[in-house]
Order: sequence, then structure tokens, then C-alpha cells
Amino acid sequence: MPRDYSALFPLQSRTASTPRPPSTIEALGWKPFFASQISADEFIRTPPVRVVEVHRGALHVLGNEVDETIPPLPDTTTGDWVLLDRERHKSSRVLERTSVIKRRAPGTDRQVQLIAANIDTIFIVSSCNQDFNIARFERYVAIAFEADVTPVIVLTKADLVGDTADYAAMAQTISELVPVVTLDARGDEPRVKLAEWCRPGQTVAFLGSSGVGKSTLTNALADTQAIATQPIREDDAKGRHTTTRRQLHMVPGGCVVLDTPGMRELQLTEAASGIDSVFADLHDLAARCRFNDCQHLSEPGCAVREAIEDGAIDPVRLERWRKLRAEEAFNTASLAERRSRDKAFGKMVRRVMKAKDSEGRR
Repeated sequence: MPRDYSALFPLQSRTASTPRPPSTIEALGWKPFFASQISADEFIRTPPVRVVEVHRGALHVLGNEVDETIPPLPDTTTGDWVLLDRERHKSSRVLERTSVIKRRAPGTDRQVQLIAANIDTIFIVSSCNQDFNIARFERYVAIAFEADVTPVIVLTKADLVGDTADYAAMAQTISELVPVVTLDARGDEPRVKLAEWCRPGQTVAFLGSSGVGKSTLTNALADTQAIATQPIREDDAKGRHTTTRRQLHMVPGGCVVLDTPGMRELQLTEAASGIDSVFADLHDLAARCRFNDCQHLSEPGCAVREAIEDGAIDPVRLERWRKLRAEEAFNTASLAERRSRDKAFGKMVRRVMKAKDSEGRR
């Protein structure tokens, strides 16, 4: 009986005259980009699976007729595609990603934390209350731009305020490239207003603080109440951590949704071009300054300072730009320093082990 390779290159095998329901991996977001990295033989021997959940010591993966928990793989995160080697799990291969979302991990160990991979759209979620924060939006948008992922700002709890126009207008000032959507996370509004980005085969992620409605939005898209939610605290509008780990959810007949825990800290690293894209006007102005290393403080010929004096640039926004650039540069340099130190330490260990082996053979 001939083998069916149709799922390996789904878009090539599907025609109007021979429609068929999507396979599990197609529903999970399998694309030609991933198929191009493997052969038909590899597809059979090591079936592609997607990491839908990362536990402390295991990965939950799904694929065609695959629903397993496997040992962890190095540098793997939720959303990764893996060629599953059932006989030798450690030999499973992680496929090249279309995108990766990351941050500097909380704490002082200078590590990078992978948040998710192979995301098509990031919904940056905020409530129309005390949670609304322009500086936080800029951080999330910079991460999305750096990862070449489409960012969309979603303002929830619109039903709790008389008029959302002011919130939407402030959010829209961040970038003309970023759509802003206001909605009530309950009911049909999420499915209707977010439908443009939630087509079958797409993977979307909800990012934001605790209590802004990420899990409620995921439930609304999936038309379920399977994900637990909790109300915010009334005194300060802050949320409680309901979601405790990043997890992919399949929406029947639709997209794949990543629900994430609220992030109290979002330190940027290796995101210089993303920051430049968010602050494109300031970046372009800085290129006109007389000095290449202009700090935009009191240097002569500073185009940025001139724009501020003319009222074209908000000085508060300039300070946010400075802060993000300095933070990103420090974190990126710290990461490079750690990598260099770890590499040097690895070389030293290999030299010592080689020397011991030489002595043992004498």
C-alpha cells in the first residue's frame, strides 16, 4: 500500500477538487517553512510534533496520532516543532523557528528565557483601568517587532468604562503599524473582532499582566470555559496568577492559542532593532544629529533636542526610549559576557579532561 505524504507538504497536496479535513499537525500550525527542513523519509521515521506545554522536567507534544510526554530537550520552548525520535528522545531534532519571543530572565543570573516559538500574532492585552501602561506596551511591541511577529493591542474590560476612545487613542500613538482593538473579553466579541488574525493554521499568543483577561479571551476563542479565571482585586485592579505555565490550546476549526502567565518583569535583550522600530521617528531623527554618538542631552547639532524644543517630540517619550535602549544594551552585553565566560569554561574543562586521558594512557 503506497504511503501518504500529503501531510508533509499540505499546501501542495490540497486542491479544490479533493478537499480533506486538516491533519493534526496542520491544525497545530504546520507550514511549508517547516516541511522544507525535512525529507519524506524523516517525516515517517521521526514524525513532527509540536511542543504544546513545557513542564519542569518534561515536554507535552502533539502530532498526527501522537499525544505524549517526553523528556526535556535543550533550548526548547512552547510552540517549537520537533522531529520525534521515539527510540532515542535526546536525538529528537528541533526545527528552525519562524519566530522566537524571549526576555532576560528575572533574577541576576543573566540568562535568557524563551517565552514561545513560531508565533504569528501577539495580542498585547491590557485592561481599561489602572493596568493601562504605555511604557509596558512599548516593551511588548518591541519584542514583537524584533521577532518579526504581528503585534495587536487588545484593550479588555471595555464594558467597565463609559468611553474607551481615550484609551484606544493613547494606545494608537505607540505605532501606526499596530492595530488597537477594544472589546469585552466575554461573549462573542473576541471571536468576531480578532477573527482576522485567528484563521486556521495560525498561532496567536496573549501576553500581558495578570488579570487582564488572557485566559478569558482564550476561553472565548475556543468557546469553552475549560481554563480557570479569577477576578482582579478591586482595590488596585491587579490580577491574580490563574495561568501558571505557557500552554497551547487548539481552537476547533480555527487557530492555535498560547495562554501565558502574567509577567511582572519584562527585561529586553537582543531587541535593538525592535526598539528602533517602535521609536522609528526618534531613530530617524538621531541619524540626523551632528555626532554619531550623540546622547541627545546638550550636544550641539542634536536633531532630537531641536524636535523637542519645537514641540514635535514628547520629552517623556524620549526618556522611555533612552531607558529601553540602555536596558537592552546592558542586558545584551551581559548575555554576551556570560556566553563568552561559559565558552571559555567549557574549553578549560575539555583541556583538563584531555590531559587526564593522556596521563591515564601512559
